[in-house]
Amino acid sequence: MTQKTKTGAAFIAGGSLAGAGVSATVGGMGLAGGFGAIGIGTVPVVGAGAVVGAAAYGAFKAIAQGDTAALGAIGVGAVGGVGVSNVIGSMGLVAPKIGLAVGIGTVPMAAIGGVVGLAAYGIAKLLDESGTVETPAQLFDRMEEKVLQMDAYSAAVMELEAFLSGEDLNQKFAALEVEDELQMLKAESQKKVKQKKVKNTSPSVKSETSAPKIEPEVVSLTPTSLETWRCVQTLHGHTAAVNAIAFTPNGQTLVSASNDRTVRLWNLKTGNWLYTFAGQEEAVLSVAISPDGKILACGNIARKISSWYLDTKKFLRTFFYLNSPYSHTGFVNSIAFSPDGTILASASTDKTIRLWGQYTTEVKRTLNGHTDAVLSIAFSPNSKILASASADQTIRLWDLKNGRQLRILTGHLGAVNTVVISPDGQTLISGSTDTTIKLWNLYTGELVHTLIGHSRAVVSLAINPTGHTLVSSSTDGIINIWNLQMREPLQTLSGSSPVAFSPDGKTLVSGGKGGTIKIWRQTFGDDDSIAECMLSGQWWEVLGVDNAAHTKDIKRAYLRLARRYHPDINSSTNAKAVMQAINRAYRQYRHQLNTIDILTGLKPR
Repeated sequence: MTQKTKTGAAFIAGGSLAGAGVSATVGGMGLAGGFGAIGIGTVPVVGAGAVVGAAAYGAFKAIAQGDTAALGAIGVGAVGGVGVSNVIGSMGLVAPKIGLAVGIGTVPMAAIGGVVGLAAYGIAKLLDESGTVETPAQLFDRMEEKVLQMDAYSAAVMELEAFLSGEDLNQKFAALEVEDELQMLKAESQKKVKQKKVKNTSPSVKSETSAPKIEPEVVSLTPTSLETWRCVQTLHGHTAAVNAIAFTPNGQTLVSASNDRTVRLWNLKTGNWLYTFAGQEEAVLSVAISPDGKILACGNIARKISSWYLDTKKFLRTFFYLNSPYSHTGFVNSIAFSPDGTILASASTDKTIRLWGQYTTEVKRTLNGHTDAVLSIAFSPNSKILASASADQTIRLWDLKNGRQLRILTGHLGAVNTVVISPDGQTLISGSTDTTIKLWNLYTGELVHTLIGHSRAVVSLAINPTGHTLVSSSTDGIINIWNLQMREPLQTLSGSSPVAFSPDGKTLVSGGKGGTIKIWRQTFGDDDSIAECMLSGQWWEVLGVDNAAHTKDIKRAYLRLARRYHPDINSSTNAKAVMQAINRAYRQYRHQLNTIDILTGLKPR
């Protein structure tokens, strides 16, 4: 092979590798048009990369040799591209993983055809230089075979990467045997504990010239300082998405409002369904419980606020605005009782906020100022300030004594979907469609800090009673746990809005998929009550993941739990039973996965 031929092959190989890189980064793609829709896997993308590489070589040769035949090849290809566009009509290229959706009209098709024409010219020049008798079609067939080999190699590399990263170590924990890795981990733990003891018994010597020593990390056999949240139960009952969650003041009952036009009561400790308030005309968007725990109120798409007695479950009344049969002239997006129990506030898509007497249901005041839908409201702990968030990208603070607007907070670049106020009344926190969470000084309006961690709109926020932990949920299906003092993320959970803390802060509730509600509990390593929760429940509840979680996330969860509860590491009395429950849950998942593969004709994983 001549040096020129090697150069041409390098162009094509480079294009193929670039195509493989694009496929790995972008993920699954597809073409859609009047002809229907087809998927584009790794092989077509790598092939397209090879074509682009050949076209680049053709351009290189045409410029170097001044060959006008290249222009003719481009012209023929462009005409062919236009012809294809005229036959099949407009198309679109979609790549869901990165949110790409691009239309392909006549002009782009002509450009694509030109590239193909230039690629044909490049291949022809390559064949001329190599002296081979292969036709372009034969060369493409040979290239396709190499691409298939490359695809298999890529899959092998992915498997190897998974193994090296520890994701494929699940077989090591399939039974309660003493495995090499666990033995190594146990030995390492014991060694570090001994190092710690030696360090503590040695005399302390300070030196200004010696390099600082890094204290060995001590891996406790029964860790007690690691704070984590795990899903202990999933509540099923609603037949559509859950929009709002509230707790009774004693923390024993959970209230949920849904698109299925119902409001449900649940026993928070057992997860049992207690009662359903039905009869709503439309989807229920918001729910609130009075500070004395006696009244339940909800707002809906039907523009009404309704209330019930919680103890007797009897209907109380509907809040009517003046002589209107409605509470608002738009959806009631958010409602909240003031901490002193004297006011019920409501926010609507009609751009207003209304303040109602809790028992009289009379309108005390209507707050006007927002230029778009009001999406969320929150009271300060002293019941003197109301914060409102709007689709107009602003947050407004209101003096409840006289209804005067105190200030307007600007800074978000999208609709402000949710606001909460810290228990000490000093900090206002907002979440926006611009994917950020902002911390503001409630009394000065100063922007204190911006938290960045979500990839899509932040739609719900909750602060625990101590004011140290913030929970945020996003339309990306991710729940982030934040340390507000350090202003950094602590943990990421799989779930959706809404999110809410129980009054004691020990339980977190979030929305799930298909109308489910997820119950999360705080654990500190050796919390036996949480370990006991793992002895029963569905496999995803035991593993602490969403039932639709990705295989890699499920493997990681299993491995993490196995490292924590295997009896060779954990000396607690119930470690063996918990490990058996973990193994049983993972086997159930594997069985479910293999069943799906068999039904779909795939090779069992």
